Amino acid sequence: MTDASNPIDLAVVGHTNTGKTSLLRTLLRDESFGEVADRPGTTRHVESAQLLTETGQAILVLRDTPGLEDAMGVLDYLDQLSPPQERHDGPERIRRLLDSPEAAGRFEQECRVLATVLETDAALYVIDTRDPVLPKHRDELMLLAACGRPILPVLNFTRTALSDTTAWRDALARLGLHATVDFDTVAPALDGEGQLLDRLALMLDQHAAALQTLRADLDQQRLRRLQDATRLIAELLVDAAALRLPCSQDPTDMAAITLGLRKRTRDREQDCVHALLKRYRFSKATFPHHPLPLEGERWGMDLFNPQALRTFGIQIGKGMATGAMAGATIDVLTGGLSLGAAALLGAAIGGAWQGASQWGKRLVGRLAGNTEMTVDDPVLHLLGLRQLALVRALECRGHAAMRPIDGDLLARQAPPEPAAAAEAAADAGAGAGAGTGAGTGTGVPAAPEDAAAAAVPEPLRRLPPDVQRMLDEVRGHPEWSSIGEEPAPDARREALVGAMAQALFAAL
Repeated sequence: MTDASNPIDLAVVGHTNTGKTSLLRTLLRDESFGEVADRPGTTRHVESAQLLTETGQAILVLRDTPGLEDAMGVLDYLDQLSPPQERHDGPERIRRLLDSPEAAGRFEQECRVLATVLETDAALYVIDTRDPVLPKHRDELMLLAACGRPILPVLNFTRTALSDTTAWRDALARLGLHATVDFDTVAPALDGEGQLLDRLALMLDQHAAALQTLRADLDQQRLRRLQDATRLIAELLVDAAALRLPCSQDPTDMAAITLGLRKRTRDREQDCVHALLKRYRFSKATFPHHPLPLEGERWGMDLFNPQALRTFGIQIGKGMATGAMAGATIDVLTGGLSLGAAALLGAAIGGAWQGASQWGKRLVGRLAGNTEMTVDDPVLHLLGLRQLALVRALECRGHAAMRPIDGDLLARQAPPEPAAAAEAAADAGAGAGAGTGAGTGTGVPAAPEDAAAAAVPEPLRRLPPDVQRMLDEVRGHPEWSSIGEEPAPDARREALVGAMAQALFAAL
């Protein structure tokens, strides 16, 4: 068992520019570790970092090393220092090299790497599988094997079209290295960390228990990230669905309120995006701002939907039918009500009214011919689907990825047309004035530009039905929106956010 004060020490080694620092960035979930660039020799010194459990226990120490550049020259020099007939073992030959003048001269960079490997428990040999297998790679592996430490080849960039993992596995097998692990540092598999730790546990059996502890901890960390992410999305959807802005029938006022509704919703979405990026430990540059195409404001007022009537104590009884008959008249007199909303208003007049004090201001405004603007269902679906797609993209993204997430990848899905909108469209031909949201446009999935894009699963096309049912209830509570006019805390809101987060989690 690994002692907490003596973690497993791993050297990350390989040829120049194969993704050694990229591997550490992704394992550490740290975009800022070291320097990553598409040029050789970016890392010139040995840097180290610890891989911690969520409680702060250090189980792995990872040492980033400079790239090997002249393994063939080192091997030739070793034959001069320690001729084969002397039969020194590998580590002894390497120590002779480190004690030689060339350790601070011609082979200084290689000697830094070899000295690090001698001090560690094992080495991760990072391979760019887009490169052909060359004699220099065989020389590097022979040189590293002389250190007498276990070597685990890590096959990098395996998700690209240029990757040739078969050739590399064949070459490694000929050198006696049969255990390998695929780990694309730009787009790692969801269980990529676990696979790497499992391979290490087989090679370092004395540390197997500690590595399994770390694996279980990383699995729990991922689970908590997903739970936190879906709660952030649920909070966004509740804020957007509950948002209601009062508005008169004046066209100028309507235009101003429209802009205000869009800005509040866009800003709230961007806050959610930033919170998701922070939770996954990515910078804001990972996903540049892409304004949501909000063109689905709802002019029809949900004030008197049946769900809201029951919530606020309106008893649906015999008077409801009588009141509904007066709805058409009220529709004409108020000038702003849809036929359906006016009928419900008339039903409220005819029915047993309770809880009017809670809606006093809104009802007075409604009777005065005012209305309220809310976010339409298609836009709510788009908000949720965009955030779920972003979470999926972040789940499949390594912290070594250089390109930002393409906004088209998330916005390419058109919001679903709710059944209510279809019904309203049919009613429109009969003269009912129900307002429905405009579509937000469709898109064609773009061809992926890199491995990270290719790794993102097919996006969801519709929010779960349970989420829609919850949003229907949320619409009757404008006080639940943190971006609304008069937000107020409520236990039922918190319960709905939790239930909605669970439904979204199940959909991922």
